[in-house]
Amino acid sequence: MSGPLRGIRVVELAHIMAGPVCGLMLADMGADVVKVEKPAGDDTRRMVPPKVGDESAAYLMMNRGKRGIALDLKQAPALEALGRLLDGADIVIENYRMGTMERLGLGYEALAARNPGLILVEISGFGRTGPYAARGGFDLIAQGMGGLMAITGEGPGRPPVKVGAPVSDITAGILGAMGACAALESRRRTGRGQRVDTSLFEAAITHTYWQSAIAFATGESPGPMGSAHPLNAPYQAFETADGWICVGAANQANWERMIGLIGAEALGADPRFASNADRMANRAALEAALNAIFRTRGTADWLATLEAGGMPAGPVNSIAEMHADPQTLAREMVVETEHPTAGRVPTLGLPVKFSETPGGVQGPAPRLGEHTAEVLAEAGYDAAEIAALLASGAAIAA
Repeated sequence: MSGPLRGIRVVELAHIMAGPVCGLMLADMGADVVKVEKPAGDDTRRMVPPKVGDESAAYLMMNRGKRGIALDLKQAPALEALGRLLDGADIVIENYRMGTMERLGLGYEALAARNPGLILVEISGFGRTGPYAARGGFDLIAQGMGGLMAITGEGPGRPPVKVGAPVSDITAGILGAMGACAALESRRRTGRGQRVDTSLFEAAITHTYWQSAIAFATGESPGPMGSAHPLNAPYQAFETADGWICVGAANQANWERMIGLIGAEALGADPRFASNADRMANRAALEAALNAIFRTRGTADWLATLEAGGMPAGPVNSIAEMHADPQTLAREMVVETEHPTAGRVPTLGLPVKFSETPGGVQGPAPRLGEHTAEVLAEAGYDAAEIAALLASGAAIAA
């Protein structure tokens, strides 16, 4: 697999999740991503348990397909080495606190003066402008301030709930990768690099499109609705005799199809449920009526009936069930890497498929400093210089 970004060099100065997600996406699309770690390593190396062998499962997931170098940036020779790496980079990813790169002498203006085509992807808590620019950011905080926790949960009067996945972290990384690819296209036309600035806060906000549309139109902020949809009904999870099933009757045709398939024609004659607006106005009564019907049979039985009739429906899978789903496997969303110490390690695959330049997971996550000597040699250091950097502790090798 080559991927559409083959030949692009990325230096990842990022830790934990948002920045590493950006690097992961670019690596899966074929870029050569060099992850620069501090001597103690990325903090995800200490997010244990669980482990796979002696390695953190969290670290292995977020950093597969990258090469790893470890530098002590408190030492001048390490900073010089990093500068040489950045001189040869196409893209740099950083998610440090505001001002950190400038204190290191590696702010965008300094980098662009040395490498005019460089693209700097900055992923922060709140962006590099505005009154919160200097604040640190965490997914939990971004979900709260970005409105997601106000619309997630069982319903009115219940405590606020965070989305189970760190969606602002992950989405910020994806936005960073998208921005980097767009900047590459701009550079192809102009020869100039640029800064790409996104944040966890903005990533959280992007998930509120429907709810923001409602608030803009009505002046009222929507609240949590469990698994229900703010604009269509029924479109939610229903309890069955042995689990849960998701049913998407998101338009009138699907509503009419669904009630015929489940033997609920009487609901179609009920004026409370005649149109989508009626069903939304009487959603609690509709949910109660449908739950009573769906509880009479098991999930697999209902799925067979609904799918045979062309009705959008699916089970509520556990993570392990999702991993084993035949569609997951067919789309290569669960693949394996071969790690030098952890052995065969399952990981998630690339969610974008390319017909001409197929991408995919390029290899396992690096051991701390696994590629230090290799990457320094590519930056022009000879064997004696590399040995001196390692002896001083400015660079660390596995």
